[in-house]
Amino acid sequence: MAKKKSDTLRIKLVKSGIGYTERTKRTLKALGFHTLNQVVEHKDNEALRGMLTKVSHLVEILSDTEEK
Repeated sequence: MAKKKSDTLRIKLVKSGIGYTERTKRTLKALGFHTLNQVVEHKDNEALRGMLTKVSHLVEILSDTEEK
């Protein structure tokens, strides 16, 4: 399998987990979020993609062209 150019994802928390289930809040914590508008980087893998699917309404995946 060929390696992708970028094997990391930059993820930004754009909406608070307040008012959502405890399971959703734990997923946000597992992703490493503490504050709103925080950006975290993770290596791209299947487990990460599954977590992002569950909280897709709260996060935004940033493109590689955006500055840090």
